[in-house]
Amino acid sequence: MIVPPDSASPPARSKNLLSRDVVVRAYRRYAPVYDRIFGGVLDPGRRALADAVRELEPASLLEVGVGTGLMLARYPEATRVVGVDLSMEMLAKASARVPALADRNIRLEVMDAEALTFPDGAFDCVTVPYVLSVTPDPQRLVAEVRRVCRVGGTILILNHFSGSRFWWLLERVVKPVPGEVGFRSDFELTDEISRYDWKVEWMKSVNLFGLSKLVSIRNEPAGARR
Repeated sequence: MIVPPDSASPPARSKNLLSRDVVVRAYRRYAPVYDRIFGGVLDPGRRALADAVRELEPASLLEVGVGTGLMLARYPEATRVVGVDLSMEMLAKASARVPALADRNIRLEVMDAEALTFPDGAFDCVTVPYVLSVTPDPQRLVAEVRRVCRVGGTILILNHFSGSRFWWLLERVVKPVPGEVGFRSDFELTDEISRYDWKVEWMKSVNLFGLSKLVSIRNEPAGARR
């Protein structure tokens, strides 16, 4: 079942080229072809993400930007999974996968990840696959992810970051029109990961030519002692 969006969800931020409405329109276009275009080429990163989650075996997990549900079957069978996405069309694809996973505890909701409706510390683990460069306000999304992940829990971010020669070329092609393609190509690791006071546990390159990175973060201040 897909839970419809909260009618009180925040309005689009019109000054940002990647406004809420722009993202919704972009992924309405992508939904019918997303798996064919992005399924295979980004799958090594998803496999690495799944391996990291299986090592953790969290009791509860939130996937931010669940999309068409390509990760759902890969999470541990005993984990309670909640997947949220801004696109109803993408979630419809994810919902079609759920009947084949009838023995799992999976819930899908239409929700803006920059305004999550879950209580503080609701999840042991939060995964953010290929989403951070898609959201209109990455800092606001990070704040929400940290809020709903329990203290000491794990946040796993999978995303492309600027730096490789391939992204150098793509950035120059895509940078002028992020609103058209639905994501930012120029996305700096130092700006989007290293700026926060969280504890980065490890980071590794994934996907063809190492175009993306998988980052494991402990949800506590970097200087905290265990």
